[in-house]
Amino acid sequence: MSRLSNRIESLAESATIAMAAKAREFKQKGIDVISLSLGEPDFKTPKHIQEGAKQAIDEGKYFAYPPVNGYLDLRQAISEKFEKENGLKYGPNQIVVSNGAKQSIANVMFALLNPGDEVIVFSPFWVSYTAMIQLAEGKPVFVEGTIENDFKATAAQLKAAITSKTKAIIFSSPCNPTGSVFTKEELSAIADVVLEHDDLYVIADEIYEHINYTGAHCSIGALPGMNDRTITVNGVAKGFAMTGWRVGYIGAPEWIAKGANKMQGQVTSANCGIAQRATYTALTSDLGPTREMAAAYLKRRAVVHGLLSAIPGVKTNMPEGAFYFFPDVSYYFGKKFEDQVIENATDLCMYLLENAHVSLVTGAAFGAPKCVRLSYAASEEDLTEAISRIKKALSNLK
Repeated sequence: MSRLSNRIESLAESATIAMAAKAREFKQKGIDVISLSLGEPDFKTPKHIQEGAKQAIDEGKYFAYPPVNGYLDLRQAISEKFEKENGLKYGPNQIVVSNGAKQSIANVMFALLNPGDEVIVFSPFWVSYTAMIQLAEGKPVFVEGTIENDFKATAAQLKAAITSKTKAIIFSSPCNPTGSVFTKEELSAIADVVLEHDDLYVIADEIYEHINYTGAHCSIGALPGMNDRTITVNGVAKGFAMTGWRVGYIGAPEWIAKGANKMQGQVTSANCGIAQRATYTALTSDLGPTREMAAAYLKRRAVVHGLLSAIPGVKTNMPEGAFYFFPDVSYYFGKKFEDQVIENATDLCMYLLENAHVSLVTGAAFGAPKCVRLSYAASEEDLTEAISRIKKALSNLK
């Protein structure tokens, strides 16, 4: 009997992708499902970025294999962006352009980890972090933030979790799934802990950098002593509505960048040449369209917070970035609808899909089994209708 490898058998399917697939199944049956499960902007890629890609096609110079780590002028543009916007000093040889920030993180895990190495994961966390660590034969160690602290783990918790096997720490700010944003003071305290340990690195996922309502994004790699200890991950998917273009990148100490480049060279080679030209346009143009999108998300955040706060038993905070709410819905665990018992957040998500025709993602996939993730990257009309349906369906649980 043919069997898949143990590696694949033990690998969890991405919960966000799985829930989106279930929502599509319902839609194909003619059911009016409002999907709030995927972390995907509902805006189109800005026109000037589209034009940058068209121009690259017309020039006819970008049809051959690009350098594995990306075109030099794009890496120079990323280097300049890092310094200008983030205070980060990464030269072009410290940049690796990949097929999405997801591949960027995977490259780093394979480049850094040996079997048994531990990676501290601030929880709640993006679903793929743990799978990547495990594929690289590392061990995830979770440090949990609570809703009372806006889901942010603390420097004290980090310090208590570090062992002789700890190789790296990973977190996102603004955070997927919680929308939380670490302040400069909080990151400084974390940096102080890191600098107490040799050979300990931070993987800082900043893909939601431009969807930040605090007015003060801070990159931990820009703090004193942290430049050589930080791998900064970013990309164009969220801030420029370019999810399908599949462009992410890292800035890292050169030896780590070389390792990531070596890994990528054996797995996918370079990112698509035309997508790189679109990214070059995005990073060297005015951020006006990005700011307009962020302003729209901010307006939606207020709408959604008001609606969620009016649902009995739903406990939510006010996220400071990204486009997610991550409410605690444990009030409904143990309740029933007809013969269906809601045991956990996964059951609740399936109940809402089947009865309210709204798709959310269980918090269990993000390390927080009392919560669900709701994306507000949707129109205000859809958001209002979706939360009305959710409220009605939850009222039927007894």
